[in-house]
Amino acid sequence: MDVTELLESASLLVPEEIATKNDVTVRDVWDYLAHDEWQIALSLLEELGDGHPLPLSFWEQMAKAAEQLRLERSAAWCHWRCSEIRNGMVRADLTLRPGAEARRRTPIAGHGVLRPMWDIGNLSPAGGASVSIAGLWVEDGPVLEPGGRATVRLVPLTPSHWKHVETGQEISMHEDRTVSGTAVVLEVHLPATTMPTS
Repeated sequence: MDVTELLESASLLVPEEIATKNDVTVRDVWDYLAHDEWQIALSLLEELGDGHPLPLSFWEQMAKAAEQLRLERSAAWCHWRCSEIRNGMVRADLTLRPGAEARRRTPIAGHGVLRPMWDIGNLSPAGGASVSIAGLWVEDGPVLEPGGRATVRLVPLTPSHWKHVETGQEISMHEDRTVSGTAVVLEVHLPATTMPTS
């Protein structure tokens, strides 16, 4: 499929009645597609998808279109959203420890590259703390500086480890044995087991 076909196909999965905060609808997307404004159409579709749950196939087609347009950040975001649907997602308010108090002295890349360990209250067979891995995406920023605070999205590597996590729970981030940050859970979305893919 070429970019136009991918974006048209993705737009057909967006209900006509949904709109963005700026009252953009899928009809607006079609206008941009008719004028070969693919990048704008992709951006508007991302915005529509961010406000409403859409099927996995929507994000898969969007990722392919972004790759063909060589829009690396958009492609990474669309792949990330596919992972959220498959594995679930936890939104949290994360505060990193300052560089003087932690091992990390450099900013965290915000686009899902880092996969730190998290103490979410699980115990090992011996009764000690057991950590679980989750990818990390920083909302509204390309990086998170040591000592900084941001809303983050976590995608669990093993979703079953995260079933007990709930809104308001405090969890801690680890890149080694020490705590590198603490987070308060804002939202929990379980993996979509029955969401249609097309």
